[in-house]
Amino acid sequence: MLAEELLELTLKKGISDVEVYQVQSHSRPISFEANRLKQIESSQATGFALRLWHNGCPGLAVAYGDFNPDDLINKALAISELNDFEQPLLNDNNRLIYPNSITEPNIHQLIAQGKDAIAIITDKYPEIITNLDIEWETETTTLVNSHGLYCLQTDNSYSASLGIELVREEDFLGIYDGEYSHDKIDLKRMINSVLKRVQWADKNTSIKNGKIPVLFTANGAITLWETISEALNGKRILDKSSPWSESLGKKVISSSLTLNQQPNLQPYNCPFDDEGTITQNLNLINEGVLNSFFSDKKTAQELGIMNTGNGFRPSLSSYPTPDLVNLVIEKGSLSLEEIIKNIEDGIIIDQILGEGADISGDFSFNIDLGYRIRKGEIIGRIKDTMLAGNVYQALNKVECVGNDLTWSGSCYTPSILINELSLVSG
Repeated sequence: MLAEELLELTLKKGISDVEVYQVQSHSRPISFEANRLKQIESSQATGFALRLWHNGCPGLAVAYGDFNPDDLINKALAISELNDFEQPLLNDNNRLIYPNSITEPNIHQLIAQGKDAIAIITDKYPEIITNLDIEWETETTTLVNSHGLYCLQTDNSYSASLGIELVREEDFLGIYDGEYSHDKIDLKRMINSVLKRVQWADKNTSIKNGKIPVLFTANGAITLWETISEALNGKRILDKSSPWSESLGKKVISSSLTLNQQPNLQPYNCPFDDEGTITQNLNLINEGVLNSFFSDKKTAQELGIMNTGNGFRPSLSSYPTPDLVNLVIEKGSLSLEEIIKNIEDGIIIDQILGEGADISGDFSFNIDLGYRIRKGEIIGRIKDTMLAGNVYQALNKVECVGNDLTWSGSCYTPSILINELSLVSG
């Protein structure tokens, strides 16, 4: 069954507004656990999401693998009877095709890379337990609708996630990193990053309660940008839950910060969203001034603005909702090392425990992996320490932005120094 065939069958039942979203994936995950190769797998999956409007009421039904198309159509029709009337929001006739050749990976080479990575770590720290996952995946997305839309993209990717664990008496250290690429994956950056952080954590040190400069690494800074992304979400603007609902054209954060969406940036490039709208570059915040929000079709219509092409499905069974793709924070001029050298007394945050801030911006989280800086040098790891504050207020107190742009998921961010946040150490 193809997306086009399911669309044709639905139209034959007299339904005029129909959309079919199909995802086909093939993956080859390799797992290393406790310094040894654990398993090699191969999996293939196909999923369909059928969205239709019957008498103006929407219905969404999902199927995986082999399925009876008539049953899926009837299920979507039954769901539509439970929903209220809404205007069908379908893109008109367009063809957006981004094919890609599929090349199976050399599994033996990937295994050798994994073993070499673990050997580099354990040669330097024999007591470390290393867990490593390497995966090759190809995914083809097809989107068709009754208005003549046809979208197709095939994406090949390699990903790796590395976690190391070190236990010294009652002291536990866990450090995590990841890598993503369209080409064959290079694990060197990830290995060097983890080893550097192990070295920083060689000793534990204490710190007093109070306000102190805080340097968020690119990995730690993601907790700030998640809240900012929500504040820029058109749905949050629509329901007035964003503190920036009435702030368009106003300064909202430090003038040292500029945020953009760049959907064509590798390796997380995304040519169209899950509604078949072409994605676009967005200047969201320019030198601290709020320039624009992002939206899907429905949100844009309700706000009376142009659709930005940010309608994405959290899962096959979900309706499209606004989400960013490739959030890029403009880099500063100093390296991470240079920033550290300029700090008289402060801390570094690299990993947090639990959730970050909600849309209000208020946060109070435990530091999972953090370090103490004294007179421009890292003197050890801090433990049993909590950080409290507000994201929006913190981003108005930016002391410095680094030039070390690093991918954290699909967010491309440098390190960032906040001149003071409240610290509580136990």
